[in-house]
Amino acid sequence: MKTYKAAALILLASMTACNGAKAPELSPASIEAKLKALPNEVQLRQFYTAIGWKSAWSGKNAQALQQALGERAKHGLDHARLPALAAGDADPVQQDVARTTAALAYASALSRGFVDPRSLHEVYTIPRPQTDLIAGLAQALRDGQVAQWLDGLAPQDADYRTLSQAYLDDQKAPAKAVPAKIPTDGKPIEAGDADPRVSDIVPALVANGYLEKAPSSGGEPVRYSRAIVDAVKQFQRDFGISDDGVIGPETIEALNMGPAARARATAVALERLRWLARDPAPTRIDVNIAAAALGYWRDGKLVDQRKAIVGRPESETPQLLSPMFRLVANPTWTVPRSIQNGQLAGKGAAYMKAHKMTLRDGWIVQESGPDNSLGLVKFDLKNDHEIYLHDTNARSLFARSQRQLSHGCVRVEDALGFAAMIAEHEGIADQWKKARETGKQQFVKLPREIPVRLLYHTAFVDAQGGIQVRTDPYGWDDALAEKLGFGKRALSQFRAKADDIGP
Repeated sequence: MKTYKAAALILLASMTACNGAKAPELSPASIEAKLKALPNEVQLRQFYTAIGWKSAWSGKNAQALQQALGERAKHGLDHARLPALAAGDADPVQQDVARTTAALAYASALSRGFVDPRSLHEVYTIPRPQTDLIAGLAQALRDGQVAQWLDGLAPQDADYRTLSQAYLDDQKAPAKAVPAKIPTDGKPIEAGDADPRVSDIVPALVANGYLEKAPSSGGEPVRYSRAIVDAVKQFQRDFGISDDGVIGPETIEALNMGPAARARATAVALERLRWLARDPAPTRIDVNIAAAALGYWRDGKLVDQRKAIVGRPESETPQLLSPMFRLVANPTWTVPRSIQNGQLAGKGAAYMKAHKMTLRDGWIVQESGPDNSLGLVKFDLKNDHEIYLHDTNARSLFARSQRQLSHGCVRVEDALGFAAMIAEHEGIADQWKKARETGKQQFVKLPREIPVRLLYHTAFVDAQGGIQVRTDPYGWDDALAEKLGFGKRALSQFRAKADDIGP
């Protein structure tokens, strides 16, 4: 006990020394009493060793930290439980350690996310950013640049800034902006209808910014007029719902989401962006599982976008970083055991013949051809989860607004056109054309691997700079939102149905 008291006095003296004076050197054991109960004790020891066991926080740096923490709403972290600063009457040692603890925790949240995605998902293979926070904080303190250093840790791209501003705007929305819950029962509402629910739908459209003001009804039920139909169509487009202007259950569920629910979705989106590398490969393919959409980036520019079909909620497409290494022309399909013992169980010889399936060494194999469940092209990826991109023989499903329909793999709209585009860009167009013309399974290796990221973003910025929100088809937002300090589900989870056997 006497040793700890003496050490505390030495450290207190060092913390009250002026900035220009050399602080006394202390051993890690001298502040054991302050660090041993903290969960990040090892990290704190490394930090204080790096700065020579002296006071870290001058008045200016301490003020900058407090201000930065006070502005964490711009990162959607204002609900998150970050370490608290010590009370003003706490002893200087406790205040210094508390500031360091808070600074490192906030820096970690900004640089790689507040939540470890591997704690939420059984499969998550996308590498998170790695930053030397101890060296960075030490340098920022020496330079008096704490606020600038912290701000620089978060993503700096336009999408992050747009989502950040949207979050702040929704947080400021008055409580009266939250629309009344619209009943989901009843028949779909079509143009010209005088359904009483239209009186509740209009305020929801106004609250969400799709109508400037509610039309006057003179006390009569509001009719579903052309102006309201146009607003609904735009709303449906933004939510990935078929933009036919007909108000069905999907549209009503999305309309029931007010500013607070949108803010929750946006905070989740900001967190998922912080999980990602700040310098993604300039040539890559990104699939947004929540939106069932694919984007192809070439030399840093988005050159192609198209619809995708991804895993149904009971067969989710996992979040992976997986390189595409070859194109497969006219693929055969070896049916996975889960489908063979599930949907194909009990199918007779007539079914097998009609679908060009044969049994080989206990496995069902479907022959090449336009009726193959993989379609006419497969994009092979390197991963341990048998996940890949491919064509399909069920192309009508791309017309669905909810396209979480597969057994986990990703089906690509106009996959042959997409394959031809990649082959052209990679200088193998002739080789690919010859492989296609054989009518048999042929493998065409890419001259270089193209990274493919399978991501899950329910709120995101589209190519025109607008924010779109999806309805959390897998329910993955819930657990993450709760860890960020938000309440239970705010968005509905739709379960699209499709009776096909494709991967």
